[in-house]
Order: sequence, then structure tokens, then C-alpha cells
Amino acid sequence: MIEIGGRPILWHVMKIYATQGFNEFYVALGYKSEYIKRFFLDYCTLNGSISIDLRTGKTETRDRENEDWQVHLIETGDHSMTGGRVKRLEPFLKDATFMVTYGDGVVDIDLNALVDFHKSHGKLATVTAVRPPARYGELLFEEDDTVHFSEKPQTGEGWINGGFLVFEPQVLSYLQGDASVMEKDALENLAKEGQLVAYKHYGFWQCMDTLRDKNYLEGIWSKGSAPWKIWK
Repeated sequence: MIEIGGRPILWHVMKIYATQGFNEFYVALGYKSEYIKRFFLDYCTLNGSISIDLRTGKTETRDRENEDWQVHLIETGDHSMTGGRVKRLEPFLKDATFMVTYGDGVVDIDLNALVDFHKSHGKLATVTAVRPPARYGELLFEEDDTVHFSEKPQTGEGWINGGFLVFEPQVLSYLQGDASVMEKDALENLAKEGQLVAYKHYGFWQCMDTLRDKNYLEGIWSKGSAPWKIWK
């Protein structure tokens, strides 16, 4: 629920999906779930202009800009691990291909291309591979010790799990309960069985793990140059 530009990062992630035609969401709730519930309840009731007749209690809303989303807020336990939360959603997800994200990273990915890639390979799971952003700028030295500083947007080496995944329902069988960890119990075993493929994303990706990350994302958003803002 940490905000970028006055909206929780969760909202930004959902906008990335919805703008590309994916507008039904199952949000796996845990610790302090009431904050997320309150956000969506208020989003529906407080958006736009409101007229209130204090005599009758009648309210009328106008100029609403609500999103065309269907949001299911599902309690999955305060202490469930990443895989355990997805496992608790099994009654809703077991019949079709579905997408999973951690909800704390933004990206300029083409999600339809990701899904097409997943389907073309015929595997149970696809992970989006990204190059991690550089944590520190690079110092470049010349022979006279003159320094050039380069704030590299990405390290240029190595790939990590970017958190935008596509799963077939069979993946749920790799998760046994609340203690299941997505990466260890599902992704590692799927990889061993040759059922995991990686979609390499060469564009922008940034998670929000630290205050530095939050300030960075807020900064590029305020400048109007946020790469993940693919909506108008």
C-alpha cells in the first residue's frame, strides 16, 4: 500500500494488467488486510463528486472515474507464505491458465506477449526474467584519476525473477499448504522437471523493497516519465 503519486503500488500493478485487458483480480490478503479492503471500498464510494441530502440521507454520485475491474479480496492468513497464499486461491484458479505477481514491482512488459510466449512453449509455468536495477552508481576512472559517475539503470549482467508469472492449474499441486514457498516448492521443482521457461524482459522493471526504491519511483512518476505508465 506504499504510494507512488498518491496511489498504492498495488493500484499501479493492477493498472498495468487492466490496461492490457486483464481486469479480474484475486488479491491474496494477509497482515493488515483491512487497509487494502478499505482502499477498495473507499475507491468505489468516494470517487467522483457526491451530493448528500442530510434530511433524507440520500446520496448521489457524479463524474465517477471508477476502474472497470472485478476485484476479489480473499483472506489467505496472516502467516501464509507466497505459495501458501496462491494455494488458498485454488478454488478460484483451478480451471484455467492464470497469472501471478507479488504486487510490489512495476514494469513496462507486454503481458499479452508474455501469455503468448507461455502458451507457445507448452510448459506448466513461465517466469518473467529481468535484469535487476543497479543499487549503486558506477565510478569510472581515467589515467589521471578523473572520475566519471554513471547511475546505471540496470546492472547489465545476470537475470532474476521479475515476479510476473503465468501458470497452468497443475502448478497448484506443487503447493501443499500455508507453509509452501512459491520459489522453493513450485518454481525450483518445475525447473528440475523441465516445466519452467523464462520470458526475458529487456525493458524497465523496478521493485519497491527500500525507501530508496520508493523515492526513485516517486521521482520518475512526478517527472511524468514513469515507463510503466502505459495508460492515459
